[in-house]
Amino acid sequence: MVWEFGSPVVVAPMAGGPSTPGLVTAAAAAGALGFLAAGYKSADLVAREVAELRASRLPYGLNIFLPSPPPVDVGALREYRQALRPEAERYEVELPRLRLADDDGFAAKVRIAVGAAVPWVSFTFGVPEASVVTELRRAGCTVLVTVTDAEEARRAAAVGPDALIAQAGSAGGHSATTSPADYDGSSTAPQVVRDVRAAVGLPVIGAGGTGTARDVRAGTVFLLADEAGTRAVQRDAMLSGRFTETVVTRAFTGQPARALRNRFTDTYSSTAPLGYPAVHHLTAPVRAAAARREDPEAINLWAGTAHAEARPGPTAGIVRRLTGAG
Repeated sequence: MVWEFGSPVVVAPMAGGPSTPGLVTAAAAAGALGFLAAGYKSADLVAREVAELRASRLPYGLNIFLPSPPPVDVGALREYRQALRPEAERYEVELPRLRLADDDGFAAKVRIAVGAAVPWVSFTFGVPEASVVTELRRAGCTVLVTVTDAEEARRAAAVGPDALIAQAGSAGGHSATTSPADYDGSSTAPQVVRDVRAAVGLPVIGAGGTGTARDVRAGTVFLLADEAGTRAVQRDAMLSGRFTETVVTRAFTGQPARALRNRFTDTYSSTAPLGYPAVHHLTAPVRAAAARREDPEAINLWAGTAHAEARPGPTAGIVRRLTGAG
């Protein structure tokens, strides 16, 4: 794989709103590579956004979630649902029934990527079947798999991708770890890149905790970019100076993820069970209601350890800052 862009910056996919076609095309116009997040979107919406990106004739990537296995401890999920009742009352919403299976439209999204010959396709939350990787590569896609340690890298390399994304614990949002029970989020990007490169002979892209030009030479801080679809309540929270710490929590979704510390993480991180995406669906009404009230204390303020480096402005300016060009 040859790097074909004007800078070594990749704008990571950010599911749940921040990743927009506008952010991806702005990144490409600035010489970086932007990834559209397919997670949490219908296949129809992904198809429309991919068509928009394809029409731009600019480089772009698409990130697809691997289906998660059903949760093992359903009893723990039921207990967590009961524990969340005060939040439902606080925000005047109904907690949904447990939703134990959800493949996020995986097969349909792979078909979209194949049909559109998406230039770069990445996977998160596991390793796709070798047949999926082969189909995508035959369509002309460059395939990447996100890993968090050397063992995951070896499993991913076995299915024949073009490259790996080595995600550090310092990254904001969900960890791609396939061992969530043991994950503590303590790894750094240089450490994970070093371990992955020693384990496999594939190109490696480092991700996590990148906020300055020095970090890039050693994820990124695009949540506040003008073109990002980041919710106003998160933008305000990040700029308020009130939320200064990040924590790794599964309180919002059942999968370890790094977020700004708030009331919800303080209250539920110690008791939240494993069980993505069941916990994600369970907390969704609470998070949505809190966002409508512009209350940052009960929403998932995904952010990496370099969140303080984030600044509002156009994507092009952020790329220049990260590459030391501006």
